[in-house]
Amino acid sequence: MSPRRRRAASTRRPPPRRRTRRPGRRKRADGQLVALLLGVVIVVAVVDWLLTHWWILVALCALAALAGGAWLHQRQQQARWEAVRAQSLRYGLAQLDALHHSRFEDAVRDLMRRDGCQDAVRVGGGGDLGADVKATDPYGRRWVIQCKHRRNGLSGSAVGTPDLQVLNGTARQVHGADVAVIVTNGRVTAPAVAFAEQQRLHVVDRHTLGAWASGSRPLWELLRAVPPPRRPTALS
Repeated sequence: MSPRRRRAASTRRPPPRRRTRRPGRRKRADGQLVALLLGVVIVVAVVDWLLTHWWILVALCALAALAGGAWLHQRQQQARWEAVRAQSLRYGLAQLDALHHSRFEDAVRDLMRRDGCQDAVRVGGGGDLGADVKATDPYGRRWVIQCKHRRNGLSGSAVGTPDLQVLNGTARQVHGADVAVIVTNGRVTAPAVAFAEQQRLHVVDRHTLGAWASGSRPLWELLRAVPPPRRPTALS
């Protein structure tokens, strides 16, 4: 063989291999097709059965409508009762004295909700940083409340300046309060009251708490020097 023919033979490309289909893919495709056909057959059979027994479909729709109407009526009735309960919520001082300190915080939260603070929440507990109840009033003001419950009422230990200092250090800086309040069913020392006035804090003592809990006036109408509304509302 001449050198020219050898070079031509060496540079000739081998013929391309024919690709063969894998039997696994064909089986999967056939299985999917069978499943699709089976689904169509089932749907057609169900539709045909429902058309034949149309009265069952009507009865099921009627039952669903009745159940939905009953559920909606129950929710509306519950909402009405909750609104009535919130508007008529009252506490006597003896009731508040008998509460556990955590339930006292719940009572303060519920009173704020009664006054229109729909987002009022109790956050008291370990690491609460001086905030037991937080709420936003209808005027847009953010309230941060620290609760001091005394089981013996006026006979219990008095709320002093250190309690107000904790509230003053965290209410605005940490919790973003517009109104910082300390609520107690007991008594407050005179230096604590003076400190509260100097630092623009609000003290709800036993007398103010009794007026708030037993009546329908919101807390901001019982306190002096409350900041003005943050935003215009229908109430402002």
